[in-house]
Amino acid sequence: MPEYFKQETFETILCSQPADYVLLVTLNRPDAGNALNTKMGEELRDLFVHYTTHTTPLRCVVITGGNGKIFCGGADLKQRNGMSNDAWLAQHRIMEQAYWAMIEFPLPLISAVNGHAFGAGLEMILATDFAYGVAAAKFALPETKLGIMPGSGGTQTLTRAVGERRAKEVILTGKPFTADEALAWGVLNRISAPETLLAECLETASAIAANGPIAVRQAKKAIHHGLQTDLTRGLWLEVEAYNRLVFTEDRHEGVQAFNEKRTPKFLGR
Repeated sequence: MPEYFKQETFETILCSQPADYVLLVTLNRPDAGNALNTKMGEELRDLFVHYTTHTTPLRCVVITGGNGKIFCGGADLKQRNGMSNDAWLAQHRIMEQAYWAMIEFPLPLISAVNGHAFGAGLEMILATDFAYGVAAAKFALPETKLGIMPGSGGTQTLTRAVGERRAKEVILTGKPFTADEALAWGVLNRISAPETLLAECLETASAIAANGPIAVRQAKKAIHHGLQTDLTRGLWLEVEAYNRLVFTEDRHEGVQAFNEKRTPKFLGR
């Protein structure tokens, strides 16, 4: 693991590398339901900003919860109790920075949803590229029940995942929904058994990490940013991303390995 992210750097998250080129990030406030406090927001922000702005051998990141029943219970309302308006806004700016860093993260980011995800917990899942989860997990954006609203991307990311009408129902009622519904609506890609969830996510992460790392990043960029524009501009964005790959060593290696009937050795160059 890079020197910057020795484990003693963090208080609220655990970092490990369970497979080649794969980083596992575990939310580590189990006694608080992995609720997002100011420190966790700062640490998540610093982690994702670092790997966005620094060269890294990593090729995929998996995020999960360090609690068998809760992925993330949302923002830490005990910490927020009695906060002044200015303190609340200052804390929220940290959360904005953390979630925007996840949404714009250049590497593939996968959620291993090992339990319930409410509020900021569900928004975290929606900030990742895709998610596997357990059948017992429940999901909700209950902020309107507290007189606020989703503020870490939920009004935008949920709508893009499930559609406008479904997102309005979920957000305006604040009612929870099940893992089966999350799968049917597109919040989850797969329902896994609790004992195999992390292994399945890591298997997928390793499959991604085995592919050309520049190609993966360019493909993710084209998908993510292409959705923010019309089809014609999206197609132009795709071609620009594609053309970048023609000049890479990895492109030559991939074609040569195919013709030599061997596994390619991608170097990210």
